[in-house]
Amino acid sequence: MREGKENCSLRKWDRMNERESKMEKQLQVGVISSTHGIRGEVKVFPTTNDAARFKQLKQVYLDNGKEQILLQIEHVKFFKQFAILKFKGINHINDIEKYRGKSLLVDREDAVALEEDEYYIADMIGMEVYTEEGSLFGSLRDVMETGANDVYIISTKEHGDVLIPAIRDCILDVNVEENRMTIHLMEGLI
Repeated sequence: MREGKENCSLRKWDRMNERESKMEKQLQVGVISSTHGIRGEVKVFPTTNDAARFKQLKQVYLDNGKEQILLQIEHVKFFKQFAILKFKGINHINDIEKYRGKSLLVDREDAVALEEDEYYIADMIGMEVYTEEGSLFGSLRDVMETGANDVYIISTKEHGDVLIPAIRDCILDVNVEENRMTIHLMEGLI
């Protein structure tokens, strides 16, 4: 699951680039939402559970759609749900404003360590989903955050998109190496 958003035991978030046998090399930790002041600071919406993790980061990659730019973090502060970042060498609003809406990535080695039964969402997207009887049900298209637990959006041929809560009663097994998830379809989910 994504790095951060690590609440329920099946949660952990971060996203990225090209897969190396299904594993992302980089994971998304935030998105630049806007500038903050005129001295080059930006408001970053964290796509990680623990926004405080930005204090430990020394650098991030800014993905501008064409290339990735390595940026050194000069300082971090917080405002409401945002992390306010200042990058070395970027000292004016005009230097950073063009990157609004762009992703900030970290190398997998710099990502928050996963605990048992936690997964990066980037490793799960596209995963084949099977019922406990062993029949192919569909594929994991996305993960939706809700207050209580995550909800997996599973694309199926027969039922369209099906929403499955990411709880132990429904998610029986996740095997990232085999790109496979096994679910229990509780009554009323279809």
